[in-house]
Amino acid sequence: MNLALILVVGLPLLLVIYLVSTYNNLVSKREKVNEASSDIEVQLKRRADLIPNLVEVVKGYAAHEKEVLEKVTEARNRLISAKTVKEGLEADNMLTEALKTLFAVAENYPDLKANQNFLQLQEELVDTEDKIQASRRFYNSVAQEYNTNLKIFPNSLIASIFGFKPAEYFELSYEEKESAQKPPEIKF
Repeated sequence: MNLALILVVGLPLLLVIYLVSTYNNLVSKREKVNEASSDIEVQLKRRADLIPNLVEVVKGYAAHEKEVLEKVTEARNRLISAKTVKEGLEADNMLTEALKTLFAVAENYPDLKANQNFLQLQEELVDTEDKIQASRRFYNSVAQEYNTNLKIFPNSLIASIFGFKPAEYFELSYEEKESAQKPPEIKF
């Protein structure tokens, strides 16, 4: 009789404890993904805030490089106005390409390359780029951990019942991968 009572009460109780524990674990991992995504946004915002200063320094030396400066400004504005992670990633890639071109243009201006403000801004941008890459790697790592937990049985059942969705990875499109392997094109 005691064994039957233990089974009747104990098994459902263990199942409820398991469900609650699994649900809380999935929520915790989803929040880590959200936090990692937010870290990327912070770094992208930091970079976007540095861009106007860089553009102003370059303007003084390279007034006829208007098109390059406009592309950098346009890419920055797209980044700031991005509403989704995907839009932000696309704008970020556009900005990265525009900055590569800007720095390539700067190579043609020895006075600009020696300018203390330009060097400081360039150093801050390089540091920010490193932080963005680290944030992306961290995001993809926690997204992978979260997605794996969603797919593991029986977690997958609990995840589908409560509507958990997989996290998107930060990945370059085919065109962006191709572009990243080519040096920027400079036309004078």
